Formats: sequence, structure tokens, C-alpha cells
Amino acid sequence: MTTGTPESMHPEMPLRTRLINLVGVTLPFIGLLVAIVLLWGVAFNWIYLGILVVMYLASGLGITVGYHRFFTHRSFRTPRPMAAILAILGSTAMEGSVMQWVATHRSHHQHSDDHEDPHSPHGHGGGVWGMLRGMWHAHMGWIVARRRPDLAKYVRDLKKDPMVRWMSHLFPLWVVLGLLTPALLGGLFTLSWTGVLLGFLWGGLVRIFLVHHVTWSINSVCHIWGRRPFKSHDESRNNPIFGVLALGEGWHNNHHAFPTSARHGLRWWQLDVSYLVIRGMALVGLASDIRTPSPERIAEKRAG
Repeated sequence: MTTGTPESMHPEMPLRTRLINLVGVTLPFIGLLVAIVLLWGVAFNWIYLGILVVMYLASGLGITVGYHRFFTHRSFRTPRPMAAILAILGSTAMEGSVMQWVATHRSHHQHSDDHEDPHSPHGHGGGVWGMLRGMWHAHMGWIVARRRPDLAKYVRDLKKDPMVRWMSHLFPLWVVLGLLTPALLGGLFTLSWTGVLLGFLWGGLVRIFLVHHVTWSINSVCHIWGRRPFKSHDESRNNPIFGVLALGEGWHNNHHAFPTSARHGLRWWQLDVSYLVIRGMALVGLASDIRTPSPERIAEKRAG
């Protein structure tokens, strides 16, 4: 692993940006607490669980299929209108604009688990305290860190795309729509203001909380715990729990071995919902040129 540039030499993040990021991290948690408290005072309706699941899948697939496998790695092709929809869905996860997310992830692949990695859990000292510091940094500490590397060079291709620039510029709008949609659904299904509130909480803030921590666990948990069937220069791991929760992203060692593959679950038993969605898109003409590794390449890269 290379040493890279010391963190102290990275540009300082503006205080306003750090505060916005802090709000984005804490607001969903506050929403979760409020939703739990209201369980004791307001009758829970299975409608809200349904809204939560639908919104989780929509924003989660926006991240995994859209932000990650399409915009970052170009593991398949899709028509422009569908690309725009994927960008909007990914934005509703409140993990940053398309260009911000892609820049961070491409940097992660180039510098995985070295000192230039934006969110590696390694290299933060030895012992239990060092492991805890690393877990905190990789999971969410990096989002509000005082200094961050300049990642603009990783999205030069996306900056040339007017649609991507527009989608990134309108990121706050997509976040607001992602919060208003479940509130509207809750109100329409229950014909009550209580439904609006609980739809907003469960399908909006609680859903964002879950998507955030599942996504962040790929950066933290999946670089510490799990199996490493493939040779790689980093500590990426396959973690079956997040293989399911993260819609296929938890097969992280597979992904680092074959980063441009649209399929992360390379074994028949490795559930990869995102890949199944891409295959479904292909059936209706919304995905083509789907990239997957050949059996020969898979055998060649196997560890041991």
C-alpha cells in the first residue's frame, strides 16, 4: 500500500459545507428517534412500512445501480432518460450529488486502503482504539472531516455531460422531493395529516438513515470483516449480511477484483438484487452492453 499525501496537506473543507454535511448525517437519526417515540403514541399502520420499503429500494437502487455501477464504473449502458431517472433516485438517498459521489468512489478505488483513500478504516493506529478510530472515520467521520482531498480530477468525464451537471446542480431539489414523496403517499393512503407526518418520518428520514448506514458499512465493515476469495491490493471483504442489505454491494471483494462488472454476486448463492434489476432493465431495452467477468478471469484472480 502506498503512503500518499499526508492528510494535513489536503485542502480544508469550508465550514459551511461541513455544517451541511453534519445536518445531513444527524437529521435522519433525529427522525428515527422521533418515529420510535411516536410508536407509543400514534397507531402504527403497515402502510408506513410499505412506504419505507418502496422508498428504500428506490433510493438504494439509485445508489447501487445508478451512482455506482452506471455513473462510476460504466458497467452497462442505458438510454439518457433512464440515466437521468437513476441520477434522481440516487440523489434522494442524500449521499451527495452524482459528481460528488462518483468522485469519492473513483478515488477510493485508485487509493483503496492507502492514505489517499477518502474512507479507509485502516492506518489509524494500532490496538482497539486504532480500530475504533478507523471504523468511525470509514463509516461517517470522513464526511465531516476538516480536511478532504480535492477529487475534481476524478469526474472530468462527467463534467462534460450537461445532463449530469444539471442533475448535480439540482441535487437539493431531488432530496426535497425524496422527502415530500413519502409524506404525500402517507397522506393519500390515510387521508390524514398524521399520515403525512408518519410517511415523512418512515419513508423519508428513517429510510435515509437506513440507506446511509448500509452504504457506509460497505466502506467500514466490508473492509474489515468478511472473506477475501480474490487477490486484491486492499482489505476489501465479502460480507453476506450487507450482500443482502446493500442490494448486492456487500460482495465487496468481488467488486474490487472486478470493478467494472455489473455483477457483484459472482456465485449462484450470492444474492445481488442490483444485478437482477440491471438484467430486468435489459429485458425491456433499458440496459445493454452489460459487463461481467469471464469464468477464466474469475479463476485467474482467485486467491490461493
